[in-house]
Amino acid sequence: MRPFLMSLALLTVLIGCDRLDHIGKEPTFTPTQGTDEFHAMMNQPLPIALEPRRDVDTASLWSRSRGSLLGDRRAMQQGDILTVVIEIDEKAEISNSTNRSRSGSESLGISDFFGIPERINQALPDGASLDSAVSTSSSSSSGGDGSVSRKEKLTLRIAATIKGVLPNGVLQIVGRQEVRVNFELRELLVSGYVRPEDISRQNEITYDKIAAARISYGGRGQITDVQQPRYGQQIADIVLPF
Repeated sequence: MRPFLMSLALLTVLIGCDRLDHIGKEPTFTPTQGTDEFHAMMNQPLPIALEPRRDVDTASLWSRSRGSLLGDRRAMQQGDILTVVIEIDEKAEISNSTNRSRSGSESLGISDFFGIPERINQALPDGASLDSAVSTSSSSSSGGDGSVSRKEKLTLRIAATIKGVLPNGVLQIVGRQEVRVNFELRELLVSGYVRPEDISRQNEITYDKIAAARISYGGRGQITDVQQPRYGQQIADIVLPF
């Protein structure tokens, strides 16, 4: 039993080590070196097959290159940056009501069956008779009500980096944003897959056009630590059956 308790105590200490970095000071930022965005910008993207340039592009003052005045500057390759617009304003209400009732009654009597009931009635105690041998009745009813009401509203903008380009041309994006106010650090994470044609001319894309979108909005710091139950309480809630 003692080794188990020591292992449990050691595990609890290791789990809480990530909270020891901001005792008496503000929480530290996540390092930018070694992140997915950093690797995407440092590594060379795969070569893209370009269309053969026409003579009209060479002779014209306006070209379709990204460096020209009217060029397409939307993110399209690994390491490029685009803006993700998150505007969630959803409301859902579901209400169900059911009601069911049923009643039944059955009666069976054998008052005249070759005179047998009369002979049996003479042997039965007073008040007992086979005139109504079997009589049953039943009734049941059930009712249920349920309702669900949810409302979510979130408006955010974050710069994301193209982590890679899939063989079918779909872009894999990832973005992280951290803002520290006093001793609380607010984190915003977004990732998913987008089509290049869904990116607007302003190099923006809305969250509803991101496939397999993963959006996380939270924080860490002294206020978050107070709002969370202790690790021992969390373990007890999982382990205890009652």
